[in-house]
This record gives sequence, C-alpha cells and structure tokens, in this order.
Amino acid sequence: MQVILLERVEKLGQIGDEVRVKEGFARNFLLPKKKALRATKANREYFQTQKVQLEAHNLERRKDAEQIAKKLDGKSFVLLRQAGDRGQLYGSVSPRDIAAAIEAGGFKVDRGQVTISVAIKSIGLFTIPVVLHPEVKVNVTVNVARSEDEAERQARGENVLAERGADEDAKAAAKVAAEELFEEGAGPKDEPTEEEPSEA
Repeated sequence: MQVILLERVEKLGQIGDEVRVKEGFARNFLLPKKKALRATKANREYFQTQKVQLEAHNLERRKDAEQIAKKLDGKSFVLLRQAGDRGQLYGSVSPRDIAAAIEAGGFKVDRGQVTISVAIKSIGLFTIPVVLHPEVKVNVTVNVARSEDEAERQARGENVLAERGADEDAKAAAKVAAEELFEEGAGPKDEPTEEEPSEA
C-alpha cells in the first residue's frame, strides 16, 4: 500500500515522503496512529494544504521532546521485583512497568515510547532506549533488584549474584563438613537411666 507520511517514521522516511508499506502495517499501525495517509489524489492535495501546519506542529513537539530529553537522558530508575537465588525474575519487566517507573520519577512517558528488544527476566542493570519523538531518542538505566539495598549495590557496580553464589558455596561447604563430623552411629550413646540398672 502506498502512503504519505505525516511524521518521521524510523526506517521509512520523513514528513511528506510517499512510501510503499505492507497492508497490515499501514492498517494496524500507521493509519490508526495518524502517522500516515493513504496515497490518494485527494489526500495528496490535503497534505499539500496542511504541510506547513504539520511541519510546524512537528517542530513544536520536537522542541518539547528535546527539553525532556536533556533532563531524562542517562537517568536511572529502580524496579523492585521478586526473584530466585540465581537472579531469575518471577515474571518479566514490561515496557509498561518501565514507563510507570519513569512517570514515578516525574517524567511523562507513554509505554509505546519505551522500546525493549528482549524481555527483561533477571535482576541487573539494563540500558533502555526511550523514543520521546521520532527524531529524539534517549537512554535510561533500569536497575532491576530484589531490594533497595541490592539496587544500591548494583548501582555501585557490585555483582550481587556472584556474592550470593559465594555465600551459598560457603554454606554448602560448612554443611558437608558438619555431616562428616557426625557420621551415622558416631553420635553420643544413650546413657543408662537410674530405673534401668546396667547389667554387670
């Protein structure tokens, strides 16, 4: 399907570009989100009359996005989640969770602006791109941890999983040593009680 872009779309083109896209992409994404118009004669004429306004509106949105980008770029946000001993999350972190954390930090961000290529399923520090405008993108750091203390240690660069693994190894070694001390039958023997005199 041939469409006219009403804003810059990554990997497609700039405002006013006429591009060929798959029908589903146009029907499900570009047209409902008002990012493009079908390339008909009437729409081409409409676009020419609205071009100046569209470009002015785009420039205004870009300036707003750039102001937010200056404040948001490089910020770190903590997400507390339950996880197993090896750092595997019970569930995963979604763009909605990250957008909520960014909003809690005082920035207005929509979940559609948070782009995650791979689901976050473990604790750690993750760099996530946030697209504030088709021409403005910033990176934020998401610190996924089990507790505030763990989040602070991860932010300092400590590997909380390696430390936990060393603790578990030490506990396992202590348990093996204790089991070796008390072999079966090596415990204290029952002393005879007063009621049961020992046979001499």
